[in-house]
Amino acid sequence: MVTPEDIERWIATALPCEKLEVKGDGQHFEAVIVSGEFRGKNMVQQHQLVYKALGDRMREEIHALSMKTFTPEDWASRQ
Repeated sequence: MVTPEDIERWIATALPCEKLEVKGDGQHFEAVIVSGEFRGKNMVQQHQLVYKALGDRMREEIHALSMKTFTPEDWASRQ
């Protein structure tokens, strides 16, 4: 079974993150991802970067992933 820690590790390996938090029950997951790689990209492009980081796992191992993506600047303005 996939754990939130697995997903965090997979994302962090491929995408530098300033904040990465994943919660879930093994089937459905929610993620908050803050990365400088998101600068200049719209939400769809940001999510595509995360999907790319997860690769085939999105089709084979992860059934549902809801994510909120932020640039470091956007994240700081929320605090």
